[in-house]
Amino acid sequence: MNGQPAIQVRDLHKRFGDLHAVKGISFTVPAGQIFSLLGPNGAGKSTTISILSCLLQPTSGDALVMGHSVQREPMAVKAAIGVVPQEIALYEDLSARENLDFWGKMVGLRGAALRQRVDEVLEIIGLADRQKGRVAKFSGGMKRRLNIGIALLHRPQVIIMDEPTVGIDPQTRRNILDSVKELNRQGMTVLYTTHYMEEAQELSDQIAIMDQGRIIAQGTHQDLVQIVGELDRVDLTLNALPDWVTDRWQQIPGVQKVIVGAPSHPQATDGERTVTLLVDDSNLVLPRLFESATQAGVRITSVTIQEPNLEAVFLHLTGRALRDE
Repeated sequence: MNGQPAIQVRDLHKRFGDLHAVKGISFTVPAGQIFSLLGPNGAGKSTTISILSCLLQPTSGDALVMGHSVQREPMAVKAAIGVVPQEIALYEDLSARENLDFWGKMVGLRGAALRQRVDEVLEIIGLADRQKGRVAKFSGGMKRRLNIGIALLHRPQVIIMDEPTVGIDPQTRRNILDSVKELNRQGMTVLYTTHYMEEAQELSDQIAIMDQGRIIAQGTHQDLVQIVGELDRVDLTLNALPDWVTDRWQQIPGVQKVIVGAPSHPQATDGERTVTLLVDDSNLVLPRLFESATQAGVRITSVTIQEPNLEAVFLHLTGRALRDE
């Protein structure tokens, strides 16, 4: 069907005994877009990906991939998708090319078609010059790139990537993000899960923020930032933090939310405490914050003021930092 969405998730639930891991989520991914599921560890992102990959059956609800139901047509779904799992899935005693040859044969490629496609994928992932190298000797980033290459062998219409940049160095992360954007430019739909706010902001046409099994907000980056409107985000580092200080800060006119223990300021040292506030006007609020801290004998050691971002949206909606476990 022309113009159909690449992915449609409809009131999806997944229970593991008493654990309700996915709680009635719905979203649509238009063909040709990059769609990110953003949320902390344990939000339900990987469970959702496993259902879309036909590795898990939903408890209720359904999902369609290129018009095919994960419940009723799992083989058609699998033919339409390439999956990059969070865990590396490679044979380390084989070379990069041998891994691609093996997985290419698993999806039905043979002979000249297999050789040509492996050559193409090695170029895409930047490993043509290391194709004969034994995977056991590869860096973590090279293994991640090869993992992506395996998912591309059968020319999927949709690629699903589950936290593909976890545990890698910044340069390799940059390479992977650039590869995702290039695949999308070539027409591939990408469903991308991450707990890195910066990745979702850079990559995504649409973002769904997940927390505790639910989608709590969804839209473009600009749509989501509008949830906190014109609020300023103020990150403070303090040498100590009596409870009554934050209680008093919450009562200051113009302070909308106070979150203790949000992501630390880069200059914070051991023993210092961090607080994030969402405020109407930092110029008006800051003097009163310093006044309360002085009365408590607390020293504010650093202040950072920035416009709202996805971290601020998550803080506003949940009262917790995005990277909280």
